[in-house]
Amino acid sequence: MKTIDARGLSCPEPVVLTRNALCDDSELEVLVDSPAPRENVARFARSQGCAVEVADAEDGWRISIKR
Repeated sequence: MKTIDARGLSCPEPVVLTRNALCDDSELEVLVDSPAPRENVARFARSQGCAVEVADAEDGWRISIKR
């Protein structure tokens, strides 16, 4: 499983990184530290037919994505 550390990045960069990674991997973990990227990454992944789980992490959220 690939991990994308998108903490400190503002939209749309976390979504772009997620989109690019989904081209190569069927399972991803995306780390974000603000609400907007959390919602946007999860919404994008769901729009691509992926299963999405969002969990609290020490410094933000961990978004698990499975195609």
